Amino acid sequence: MTESTKQKLIIGIGNILLRDEGVGVRVIEAMQGLDLPEDTEIIDGGTSGADMIDVIANRPKVIVVDALDAGEKPGTVFQLSMSELMAQESVSISVHELGLIGSVQMAQQLGEAPGEIVIFGVQPCSIKPGLELTPEVAAKIPRIIELLLEEAKKPLR
Repeated sequence: MTESTKQKLIIGIGNILLRDEGVGVRVIEAMQGLDLPEDTEIIDGGTSGADMIDVIANRPKVIVVDALDAGEKPGTVFQLSMSELMAQESVSISVHELGLIGSVQMAQQLGEAPGEIVIFGVQPCSIKPGLELTPEVAAKIPRIIELLLEEAKKPLR
């Protein structure tokens, strides 16, 4: 971890070409210019896969926000640990969640795993082609940001 790397990282992942699938990226866009805790940075992870290893390696805390289909009401926000994400049979894991899981596993094999990973999933309403979030999901962005900042302010474990 370089000296300029902050201890806590918030990554928004998703595909903005598929409406609510891009919620993680849209949240990061909405967070630009906000006062973040001093030890926290935000990154637009887009549809990153294994190339996330470098940004998560040795971070004490990584907070991820992404669309996750758990069959809930559109816009529902839920929190998972990495082990819960991997164990969830009812959650539809997208290619970038597989990329996240693979990146974490690779970082573990390299002895550079993040200390703690917290995932905020958002139930999508539509993942059909389109650039705009659905109203159900867009309305939740302020609450998602609030949850992310609350998590970032928690002391490291």
